[in-house]
Amino acid sequence: MTKTLIATTALVGALLGPMSGMALAETIGVSIPAATHGWAGALNFHAERTIERLKEVYPEHEFVLATTPDSATQVSDLEDMVATRGIDALVVLPFESEPLTGPIQRIAESGTWVTVVDRGLAVEGIETLYVAGDNDSFGRTAGQYFADTLDEGAKVVAMRGIPSTVDNERVEGFEAALDGSGIKVLAMDHGNWNRDTAFTLMQDWLSRFPEIDAVWAADDDMAVGALAAIEQAGRTGEMIVVGGAGMKEMVDRIRSGDSTVPVDVTYPPSMISTAIEMTVVGVTGAAPMSGEFIIASELITPENADDFYFEDSPY
Repeated sequence: MTKTLIATTALVGALLGPMSGMALAETIGVSIPAATHGWAGALNFHAERTIERLKEVYPEHEFVLATTPDSATQVSDLEDMVATRGIDALVVLPFESEPLTGPIQRIAESGTWVTVVDRGLAVEGIETLYVAGDNDSFGRTAGQYFADTLDEGAKVVAMRGIPSTVDNERVEGFEAALDGSGIKVLAMDHGNWNRDTAFTLMQDWLSRFPEIDAVWAADDDMAVGALAAIEQAGRTGEMIVVGGAGMKEMVDRIRSGDSTVPVDVTYPPSMISTAIEMTVVGVTGAAPMSGEFIIASELITPENADDFYFEDSPY
């Protein structure tokens, strides 16, 4: 699929205003993972508030929001949206890529507008619109930071997320940035974007490896779990931890000069708001919306951390 910058949030906002007078009613389904960890919690926060705002602007449209704890439940939710709610458009963040590909493909083939968010499907070209962070950049930014700041021969452990195209792209970017650096990856395993899983995984690594120079956690929730295990083991000060997504807690540690958390990588959960708004614009025909909208990752450092810290944020 060709990467195309098709709109900006500002453009979407400009288009939304004139649409409020349109009489055509559309039913838009939104299916996302439940708030089982911080990033997903913020995703839910932004989805709920965006839908409430759009309901006020477009009372003729109906929005159906379903949150899911696993892939099987999400498949059932999607079937219900089609059978009982007759959705005209679907905004979906797949819990996992493989199990959701077939069900979403059938929905798309029925003529329903499909916007896929964050985690791509196992088959390309199914969706009308794809909205996501730049996952290659997410992993590559962390890897490049290690390559630039760690000595040759430094020892690193890496926590992957839930098996998905997102996870694969992040890891590929991370490994590409480390290629030729001389940095050794001692272990890489799935922490499933979960604090408790990451805590247990980090405990295992700390018991196995007497020397670790850095931890890459491909999500800030996993970084929090890793930090707790490091502190419990009394090994604070031996290694740095680089996570990602811009969690408020992590950004605060950076701007406070915490040497264990020197940087973080952005991956905004508010992308769900962009996806819902762009879908409304596209499905109602107000403007062409198709292709890919990719949100670049940035490195959060002590110098710019204040720009990424939001006191009222849920994440």
